[in-house]
Amino acid sequence: MSKEDTIEVMGRVIEPLPNTVFKVELLDDMYKDMVINAHLSGKMRMNFIKILPGDKVTIELSTYDLTKGRITYRHK
Repeated sequence: MSKEDTIEVMGRVIEPLPNTVFKVELLDDMYKDMVINAHLSGKMRMNFIKILPGDKVTIELSTYDLTKGRITYRHK
């Protein structure tokens, strides 16, 4: 799967789960009221970026499975 095969959406973190996995509510109009599981990307882990409940984040969704994603950016 290449980088072009992903869908970028905005979301809000609802709940932290073990192993840097988070429950995220999607905010886009197309994916309204969807709750997915998302894990942190490698760069965010390497730079020790903390994610708290209520944070707005950018998520990459796979085109194969829309229930899992990767958090790539935390908005201020």
